[in-house]
Amino acid sequence: MKRVILTSVMLLAVAVAGTAVAKSKRVTDADYPRQLTTVSAVSVDWTDPNQFSDIRYSGNRWEAAQGNWVVDLATYLQKQAGKKLVDGQQLHVTITDIRRAGMYEPGRGMNLDRVRIIKDIYPPRVTLNFTLKGADGQVISEGERKLVDGAFMMGSSPLSDTDPLRYEKRLLDDWVNKELGQKGV
Repeated sequence: MKRVILTSVMLLAVAVAGTAVAKSKRVTDADYPRQLTTVSAVSVDWTDPNQFSDIRYSGNRWEAAQGNWVVDLATYLQKQAGKKLVDGQQLHVTITDIRRAGMYEPGRGMNLDRVRIIKDIYPPRVTLNFTLKGADGQVISEGERKLVDGAFMMGSSPLSDTDPLRYEKRLLDDWVNKELGQKGV
């Protein structure tokens, strides 16, 4: 009798634990958003994260898909680009690929394949398409940009050293400053 109860309790615990793991958010979930819904002069969307280099070539696909890092980067881009636009300008950005700095290196030992190793041979990369329109609705500039920072470990960053997306955010800052320049351009 005790064995039956113990087995039942263990099965229930496994079922509950499995449900908790299944409910964790991953950027590759089918119901995960593919665009920011905040109303802004800057709209940001992205293609299927399953196709992003960071997940496809990560060394640990499951770990790379964890969290909401795509939304975090898109939100950061929206905020930073919004500061550079003049009244009436509109910017639409579609992120088509992300490769975060670092890499999961399988074979490093117990649980170290779940740690993103940051080395200069794994620079951050972002590919995006954009359209910048003036207040009159005319296209000012548009195109595809393939951003990469091969010297990402050498630069200083005003961003927090504990921000796991600090290298990618700095890459986006560089693009926004280069593409949009000073406010009013």
